[in-house]
Amino acid sequence: MIIGVPKETFPGERRVALVPAVIPQLLKAGFEVLVEAGAGAGAGFPDSEYAGKGAKLVSDRGEVFRAADIILQVLCYGSNDKTGKADLPLLRPGQILIGFLRPLGSLEVIQEVAATGVNAFAVELIPRITRAQSMDALSSMATICGYKAVLLAADTLPRIFPMLTTAAGTIPAARVFVIGAGVAGLQAIATARRLGAVASAYDLRPATKEQVKSLGGRFLEMPIEAEAAEDARGYARPQDEAFYRRQRELLGRVVAESDVVITAAVVPGRKPPVLVTREMVQAMAPGSVIVDLAAEQGGNCELTRASETVVVNGVTVIGQINLASTVPYHASQMYARNLTAFLLHLVKDGQPQLDSGDEITRQTLLTRNGQVVNELVRQFFSRPAA
Repeated sequence: MIIGVPKETFPGERRVALVPAVIPQLLKAGFEVLVEAGAGAGAGFPDSEYAGKGAKLVSDRGEVFRAADIILQVLCYGSNDKTGKADLPLLRPGQILIGFLRPLGSLEVIQEVAATGVNAFAVELIPRITRAQSMDALSSMATICGYKAVLLAADTLPRIFPMLTTAAGTIPAARVFVIGAGVAGLQAIATARRLGAVASAYDLRPATKEQVKSLGGRFLEMPIEAEAAEDARGYARPQDEAFYRRQRELLGRVVAESDVVITAAVVPGRKPPVLVTREMVQAMAPGSVIVDLAAEQGGNCELTRASETVVVNGVTVIGQINLASTVPYHASQMYARNLTAFLLHLVKDGQPQLDSGDEITRQTLLTRNGQVVNELVRQFFSRPAA
């Protein structure tokens, strides 16, 4: 089977779906690899490296889609709402498409993808089970985002992170507060600690307490309990507004005392809850920084503007999106390993095994034979079972 890797077209996207290092493994498994010229340049992987590992380079994007049985992308149409639609006429029935598709975003967009006849696999839906850990692209990208969020904050904050004792006196450590201790939040805690900050975190899921403490962070406990705080996939469940109102009241004091606040509370398929209000921002000291990792979906901070940095009463609110693309070399490396593991699971003896009895295949398969077939997605959009 031929794997096609087109160049990413989302504005500013620098990642690539496959890196040269994984190509020998795919060739050994019987695949051929076709790469659009320049696809890896933005991530630091020149065409010569792909050719040196056995991939074939082509300059015509259309040729990649025409020749390939499997198309690998980072941002497919769905996640790429800017330029992704231009790829739809290039897809064909029976072809396999794998990448980020934002399956809980827009039903109309998913139906457009389905109408091409492709078998589309959404990597966001990789189940969080032991045998799928090596395929978990969502966690890989969240790790990059949590790391970069702390670097952005450190670069913006008008003070240093670590405590220092100098001839000019002692400088206290910066205080970093992370709201949402998922993969991104935990990586933010780890990075902040490595830079010398005092880190604390809050999450409505009690199970995250030990994870936060294991990284040297302090876990903020609140006298409120969430109803069914965690779903079957390990993600936070949405709560009612009364819960979020009480949560904001209790968070206010900690936010006001923090030099940096990183928000990473995202509920898949839903608008993120507003956890940091305008009043809470106004109570923060001038020079403080908020990095909102939920900016693209609407933000956890009331003042967040997606793709913008705003300053309110001296507090900087960073709403930068697509943070993983700002660390493209290692983000691409991690993503390529995830896709390679998924491909080797999906294709056996040169043929894709679309086995509905396999949990990984069933949960990631989004469209097939012109229909949206994923049951989680159909339930989310209140559609009858496929």
